[in-house]
Amino acid sequence: MPLIQIRRAAWAAVIATLGLGAPPALAQSGSGAYLAGRQAVYLNDFEAAADYYARALGMDPNNPSLMEHTALANLSVGRLGRALPIAKHMEDEGLRSQVAHMVIVADLITSEDYDAILARDPQSQGIGPLMDGLIEGWALLGEGRVDDALAQFDTVSNQDGLRGFALYHKAMALALVGDYEGAEAIFADEQSGAAMLTRRGAMARAEILSQLGRNQDAIDLLATAFGSGFDPGLSKLADSLITGQPVPFSHVTSVRDGMAEVFFSIAAALNNEANDEYTLIYARIAEHLRPDHIDAILLTASLLDELGQYQLAVAAYRQVPRSSPDHHAAELGRADSLRRAEKTDAAVEVLQQLARDYPELPSVHSALGDLLRQQEDYAGSIPAYDRALDLTEEGARAEWFLHYARGISHERVGDWDNAEADFRKALELNPGQPQVLNYLGYSLVEKQIKLDEALEMIEEAVAVRPDSGYIVDSLGWVLYRLGRYDEAVVHMEKAVELMPVDPVVNDHLGDVYWAVGRYREAEFQWKRALSFVGTAEDTGEADPQRIRRKLAVGLDKVLAEEGAEPLKMAQDRN
Repeated sequence: MPLIQIRRAAWAAVIATLGLGAPPALAQSGSGAYLAGRQAVYLNDFEAAADYYARALGMDPNNPSLMEHTALANLSVGRLGRALPIAKHMEDEGLRSQVAHMVIVADLITSEDYDAILARDPQSQGIGPLMDGLIEGWALLGEGRVDDALAQFDTVSNQDGLRGFALYHKAMALALVGDYEGAEAIFADEQSGAAMLTRRGAMARAEILSQLGRNQDAIDLLATAFGSGFDPGLSKLADSLITGQPVPFSHVTSVRDGMAEVFFSIAAALNNEANDEYTLIYARIAEHLRPDHIDAILLTASLLDELGQYQLAVAAYRQVPRSSPDHHAAELGRADSLRRAEKTDAAVEVLQQLARDYPELPSVHSALGDLLRQQEDYAGSIPAYDRALDLTEEGARAEWFLHYARGISHERVGDWDNAEADFRKALELNPGQPQVLNYLGYSLVEKQIKLDEALEMIEEAVAVRPDSGYIVDSLGWVLYRLGRYDEAVVHMEKAVELMPVDPVVNDHLGDVYWAVGRYREAEFQWKRALSFVGTAEDTGEADPQRIRRKLAVGLDKVLAEEGAEPLKMAQDRN
């Protein structure tokens, strides 16, 4: 049988064994499966996309676009085994696909077939100049050609914008072969690049310094880079350094680890710069090549969370073992994914257990306080914030926010004295912070106390955040409370422009219109406010019954019924 027929027969066998479940009715046809796959991709539902595209590919097995989509979806969900035969078939057919080339290279790395990696043609089978160059360097090292590998990293470093990546990997390669002096020389060079300044880079350098017998320098490095607020991973490393014994170099322990580091370092650089879907495939390959690469797992989970794939994110976070010093970070991430999936009870349970496991970690108690506050359990959040503040070093960057958040909880449970004290402490720690200025100023307005000070605070907040609808609304509202109705109109109208479907802001504009005699416009705004109650923008602070009463009898009578001060009638009403 000719080779081409053998390949086609093998491809047919692959299509038949993709392991699909029963197809939904809408995807019975090839076009239906394709459209369903596109919709799944739009929703970032990679598992469904992989199945739908595979079904469509089974009906149109020679469609290059379907091959690409199917391989990509499987890679996104971490199924490299399913993506591999598709990728190989694409290369056999002479199709150029970055995804296919990445999958094949990952498979060659897994099998440590460095000859095959070096034999690949970068023009027709390349991933990209940076990836190809770094992978070639590590493959040369895998062949035992150390000098050639180092020269290759130097070659990559001479390309525009690639110096930092190349020198980071050269340092990792030098450390792997035991040349810690050479690795440290690269780290010590301030021109080496930003890759050295990451948490992972700093920890790798600390291990290198320890191998050189410079544990105190390593401790000083960590203190300079991270201050005194170490997380458990940093604390574990620092504790090991304090013993004076050499700390093993753990960041790259094999050539395969080095290859995984290539994919991870690219993913880390792409994070927040490129599409999350694109970044995800690099992170997925990194964790495939090195299943204990905790940073890659955490990045994968974070990307899935950002993409709205909360179930996949939770599963990824669960991959981090309890024995890992970064277990707390994974559990914090898992709790947040559960919260975003609206499984708040489960999220609270995770954080409560985490608080028991890590009683001395302020970030855990802060996260618990935030979650309880978001669920309007203000009384429950206060003890969590108390504990977080007790554990937070005075002057730490997070201290102002903890006071601000606890102040909100105090205010919501009616403890104004403690709330005001927290808000003013937050401003003492972070002068001019617009969120705090706005919240404190608005609260003073609602209590109708210290109105002149409230106005100054809110005006300062608006100067910093002129495009914040909430803050501009506060400025209009304090002017209204002060009886300066005409001035209030301008700001309330701008607030509605900035937040057109917020019920509270529309309600406020209605009150201001009424105060200046624009009754029909006031009624229109109140009706708009009612129409937005219960929508995604509704924070629950609008009072629909009160709005209906205003529509029925007018604002003046509502204020009289409430025993509130009447509107200042000195205004010239039209």
